[in-house]
Amino acid sequence: MKTYYKNIALLLTIILTSCTDVIDVEVQVAAPRLVIEASIDWEKGTLGNEQTIKLSTSTPYFDSDEISIVTGASVKVTNDNDGTEFVFLDQNNGNYTVSNFIPEINQSYTLEVIYEGETYNAHENMMSVVDIDAIYQTTEKGFDNEVLEINADFNDPIEEENYYLFKLKRQNDLLPILLDISDEFTNGNLTTVFYEREKDEDINQEEFVVGDIVDVEFYGISEQYYNYIGLLIVQYESLGDPFSTTPVPLKGNCTNTTSPENYAFGYFRLSQVVKDSYTFE
Repeated sequence: MKTYYKNIALLLTIILTSCTDVIDVEVQVAAPRLVIEASIDWEKGTLGNEQTIKLSTSTPYFDSDEISIVTGASVKVTNDNDGTEFVFLDQNNGNYTVSNFIPEINQSYTLEVIYEGETYNAHENMMSVVDIDAIYQTTEKGFDNEVLEINADFNDPIEEENYYLFKLKRQNDLLPILLDISDEFTNGNLTTVFYEREKDEDINQEEFVVGDIVDVEFYGISEQYYNYIGLLIVQYESLGDPFSTTPVPLKGNCTNTTSPENYAFGYFRLSQVVKDSYTFE
């Protein structure tokens, strides 16, 4: 009987040891693509003359190295109405900056990026945004009436279709929460957006507490960007869900006119933005 137990113990030891073997799986790696982060944001109450466009290249999913910055590119934005060109200067850190940009609401602009002999173009309009009427806290509009939430009210104009993006970030958090909004069912009405943080031990997230400060950014966006960012938000929020669809690379509006198959990631967007913050009491 003792020998029998010894044999079982030996067998279990072998099995458990074998479970620690590392299996190398070959994963297909796509060629790096240019990533264009071209968000031209005009904060209300400012000139909007200082703008930055960021360039990098895509990296493999399991690559833990830092972002691969792009230097040596040519970057400019053109006002399609009068042909004024705004040349963004290479800062040798992946950032390309300009200090004389002139934002005009509803004006069409064209982005041109030339990198390694290939030209990338994108077209967009500068979209306006209404003011935020009020920011306040409640416990009534969320999913748990005992949890603090932040609310933001704004009046949607009735004369036109509007699309918005809210960016809400508790100070000291790494990433913001993004909310894409259409006025399809609220056109011309007072609209309230709320953000409630639920306790989640898996991601080390706590509920809002007194003293928390939330930065609020409210953007006017185009319908095309609304569709793009909506898909991006869905893919981001489904990470870790075993029943979600497989994420796919999202193509923005930056096309490669030299080699169309070598398209870029990212988006060229121009938005008026309102910024504020709220401290929970």
